[in-house]
Amino acid sequence: MARTAVDVWTSRASTLAGIVVSMRPRQWIKNLVVFAALIFAKKWMDLPLAGRAAAAFGLFCLASGSVYIINDLFDADRDRKHPLKARRPIASKALGTLPAVTAAILLLTLSLMAGFALFPAFGAVLLAYVALNLVYSFWLKEVVIIDVMVIASGFVLRAVGGALVINVPISHWLVMCTILLSLFLALCKRRQELASLDNARVHRVSLQDYSLDFIDQMINVVTPSTLVAYILYSVSPEVETKLGTRHLYLTVPFVLYGIFRYLYLVHRKGGGGSPTQTLLTDLPLLACVGLWALTVVVLMSLGGGPA
Repeated sequence: MARTAVDVWTSRASTLAGIVVSMRPRQWIKNLVVFAALIFAKKWMDLPLAGRAAAAFGLFCLASGSVYIINDLFDADRDRKHPLKARRPIASKALGTLPAVTAAILLLTLSLMAGFALFPAFGAVLLAYVALNLVYSFWLKEVVIIDVMVIASGFVLRAVGGALVINVPISHWLVMCTILLSLFLALCKRRQELASLDNARVHRVSLQDYSLDFIDQMINVVTPSTLVAYILYSVSPEVETKLGTRHLYLTVPFVLYGIFRYLYLVHRKGGGGSPTQTLLTDLPLLACVGLWALTVVVLMSLGGGPA
């Protein structure tokens, strides 16, 4: 029987929806790290630079979306055994393999070409990000410890790309705080996976080499390291001169509460499996992040122009 025009459009709409869902738009919040350099360089009122940062954010979204599709294609059989991942379009076969592969190739090509056109050094960082994540998807996510370090490296590449695209120096403080915080989140994610799944090691091979005690020990190392790094950053004479304020230490309570709240959600509420979902669904944590960002901007604005 011949397909009607309505059937064709319905099929295309379903395929497009499956592609968009497979790109995991909720996860794009991670790409907001791209704006860190713009904010801490006090350039948020410079519209051309803000536009470049926004373009970089969009390209990271396209690139990461293509990587998610490739990852879902590679993990489809394993995802079908997972209570939540089985609902993903590729795992559930709502999205066919051919459309998924085509979308991934197009998105990857478009994002990389646009990245190099925007700024060659940024394009190189975006390429490194894609390459790292593909190696992670095919291999490194099954290697104990390295898996969480690769996740943290992805956040650092976002921050570095955001600095390069607006042509500002890359702060070692930004790199250090970013990698420590992202390690903290990645370890909490692994802990939740191990604690919540009945047969976690079937869903992720690297979990065979983890235990709750081992992960908790690593979290106990990374958590104070993150706090100390941020506290030292907030009172650093170099940062005071660069940001034009001596009062960044006033934001430390927000960081303390945010980390303590996240640990509470992980240990007492079974959260942390998806840092993005945890942030977006926990109002106290979301308010804390918002107040921290607002306080940072206000302190830098009151402190005057860039040094």
